[in-house]
Amino acid sequence: QVQLVESGGGLVQAGGSLRLSCTASQRTLSSYTMGWFRQSPGKERILEREFVAAIGWSSSMTHYADSVKGRFTVSRDNAKNTVYLEMNNLKSEDTAIYYCGAGLPSSWSVSDPRGYREGWGQGTLVTVSS
Repeated sequence: QVQLVESGGGLVQAGGSLRLSCTASQRTLSSYTMGWFRQSPGKERILEREFVAAIGWSSSMTHYADSVKGRFTVSRDNAKNTVYLEMNNLKSEDTAIYYCGAGLPSSWSVSDPRGYREGWGQGTLVTVSS
């Protein structure tokens, strides 16, 4: 299992921006597809996580949920072993706990949390006030 740590969450006003980071200290992330998902506080099942964005190991593949296209950008710096989620024009409905997950190629879609079996972080809370 990959030990992932998210950071960068916080309280922001609607229309504002945040950048989330996901890093691993004990294993390189360069060979994994990385996904960002979000979940309402109080929900704990991984299958209840909503897909946000994904990026392939070489950054040649990126995929976004329709709800965040044009506002969020996923990127990675394999040299820093870090994946980012730049979030702009935040809306109140973006309020959630954001998780990053690591996955290897599988039959699951990159938007399916079941495809991220290599590890999940503990999440970082994003609160958008209207």
